[in-house]
Amino acid sequence: MTTCEKGPRLRALLAEDIATVLAKDPAASSRAEVLLYPHIHALWTYRVAHHLWRRGHRFTARALSLLARAVSGIEIHPGARIGRRFFVDHGTAVVIGETVRIGDDVMLYHQVTLGSVGWWKDLRRPAGSRRHPVVGDRVIIGTGASVLGPVTVGSDSRVGAHAIVLDDLPPHSRVVAPTCEVLPALDTGAVPEPALNQLAS
Repeated sequence: MTTCEKGPRLRALLAEDIATVLAKDPAASSRAEVLLYPHIHALWTYRVAHHLWRRGHRFTARALSLLARAVSGIEIHPGARIGRRFFVDHGTAVVIGETVRIGDDVMLYHQVTLGSVGWWKDLRRPAGSRRHPVVGDRVIIGTGASVLGPVTVGSDSRVGAHAIVLDDLPPHSRVVAPTCEVLPALDTGAVPEPALNQLAS
């Protein structure tokens, strides 16, 4: 690809990123407003960092990743691979590990972790093994959900808020976390009002 060809393709990709936010977030009212989204800062910095990572400039790539995390609250390892029309709504405390692979049209909410199951297990894997999830196309992962280890989330799946995924999910899966249970009223052992008056006197 020539330099002349790269310019229009890059502009088209950036325009697609902005259009994705406008399409998926009703709160986004203009392209100018989208430029203030932490997601955009993190994604565009990731694209540069990933380019550098693949060319062996690991220190610079990690430095850019750290900068993006400080600005946006979103941590994307420059070694991860992310498809087109990716969107992180709100974004705070999202973590995407080094060997994560994300397909097209994927959406994450805040506090999502696409991580490993722990260094003590990863050290036992063969060198170069995948430690993080593969997320298929058109997957949505809800607030606070964790997808951990070298698992695969099939395309068109939905992972609900605060769910924990440790095993492969076939395409079109739907995973939800247990809902809260309403318990009987808590007996706090409150002191009767006459007794309180005696204590105050």
